Amino acid sequence: LSTLRAADVTGFVQRHAHRFSPGRAKLLVTALRSFFRYLRHRGEISLDLAACVPTVPNWSSSTVPKFLPPGTVQRVLSRCDRQTPLGRRNYAILLLLARLGLRAGEVVALNLEDIDWEAGQMTVHGEGGRSIPMPLPTDVGEAVAAYLRSGRPRCSSRRVFIRAKAPLGGFASSVAISFIVMRALQRAGVESARKGAHLFRHTLACDLLRQGCSLDEIGELLRHQSPNTTAIYAKVDLAALHSLALPWPGGSR
Repeated sequence: LSTLRAADVTGFVQRHAHRFSPGRAKLLVTALRSFFRYLRHRGEISLDLAACVPTVPNWSSSTVPKFLPPGTVQRVLSRCDRQTPLGRRNYAILLLLARLGLRAGEVVALNLEDIDWEAGQMTVHGEGGRSIPMPLPTDVGEAVAAYLRSGRPRCSSRRVFIRAKAPLGGFASSVAISFIVMRALQRAGVESARKGAHLFRHTLACDLLRQGCSLDEIGELLRHQSPNTTAIYAKVDLAALHSLALPWPGGSR
């Protein structure tokens, strides 16, 4: 330990941090700093090696969310065959994703008693066990009601959305919702690097931003627990970013 130098510490992090997810990499460097502080407190090292542990970049904030171009969501919805029970189910699911920004897991967890038809609202069971009331737009409510009346199989499950094949019951996981999104994009001929349910959530946020909604309003709709989660959408509004950018010294204004 007495032979350790700053270069040894940075080299170790550079060699190993990239193998982990961002969360685990941050846990690694945090543990290293604590370890080196403990060693220095015990007098086993003289150098402040804790200060030499490099910071792991926040890559989640460096990427731009994937989203669909304006009008594409409507094209995807229009390709649903609402004359069939399966089409009515998938149309209602896609509307919940597109209009309310629900997560795939929130769609899976939706129960019949979560919908208050008289009040025009629904209870969403979000991350961390939170239950949040949300308004039920007319078009979304009509789509869900159409499925419940003429599409949902009779079964003992209280889930709103039921698998089309036996054994009848709610979806086993959120993967099924992402598969529905992927098939819907394929039917509409939409090419996208991201094909999961979150694509609709990102698209809704970006559309609202273009319409002038604040990040706080978007975060409230999407039920973000941290403002930092919503802040990534600021990168999408390129026009707004350009207006905030300062001109280079000596450059044109």
